[in-house]
Amino acid sequence: MRPGWRPRPAILLSMSLHAAALAALFAWPGAWGWALAAVVANHAVLLLATLIPGAQSIGRSMNRLPRSQAAGRVALTFDDGPDPDVTPLVLDLLDRHGARATFFCIGQRATAQPALMCEIRARGHGIGNHTMHHLPWFALLGIGGQRRELAAAEAALLQTGPTNGLVRAPLGICSPLSDWVFHRLGLQHVGWARRGFDTRSGDATRVVARITHGLREGDIILLHDGNVARDALGRPVTLAVLEALLPALAARGLRSVNLGLDAAPAATAEAAAAAGSRA
Repeated sequence: MRPGWRPRPAILLSMSLHAAALAALFAWPGAWGWALAAVVANHAVLLLATLIPGAQSIGRSMNRLPRSQAAGRVALTFDDGPDPDVTPLVLDLLDRHGARATFFCIGQRATAQPALMCEIRARGHGIGNHTMHHLPWFALLGIGGQRRELAAAEAALLQTGPTNGLVRAPLGICSPLSDWVFHRLGLQHVGWARRGFDTRSGDATRVVARITHGLREGDIILLHDGNVARDALGRPVTLAVLEALLPALAARGLRSVNLGLDAAPAATAEAAAAAGSRA
């Protein structure tokens, strides 16, 4: 284990409970039912925490900009790309409004679109890791499986240019093992504070309303440039969302920034080394 990693209190409590249950079985064999019930209840609680995107109880996740960087800023982030039909149009809209963003890219798609990956970087945006295959069951994988998905994606992304040492799990859902895996690879997990469900709703007005209701400076906003819902005319809804959202941010005195500009450059070196020797 690399120095510096510490399990979250909930994980320490879980480990202690398991140890106590085992000790109880040795001391009072007849209490096995109570010990089993305690362990099952513990796993049920951990499972519920696993289903909460960006849950801080089982791992570290940056859901908002650091307080020192939040004034007048938000962070637009885009998942599931790059998409050759959608991503270039998203880039044009961001350029038009002088906005910067962070794209959490699927390694498999990045490999298929190297020129588009270079274009994202050239326009001043950051590139983060969204795993190699975007498996919906990523959180159910063991340490080796999660590590392989992340390390393979990091290697694929680095073939097209630098990354920012940031990662977002598929659907934003992590397991109690993920925090340790991220640390081993030198990656920092990023969640979100606001989302519009633009993969489910083709109604741009509703998506924008979900994002802007309660929006405040420092919020990390989740949108998508891949797997995007379509509006009634068949247009990717994210485009209409941005056409309304970007002026709304400006009207509130907010500008979107690239999360990667503040990422530690050593993070990608760690992940690249891990990619070369992945389990």
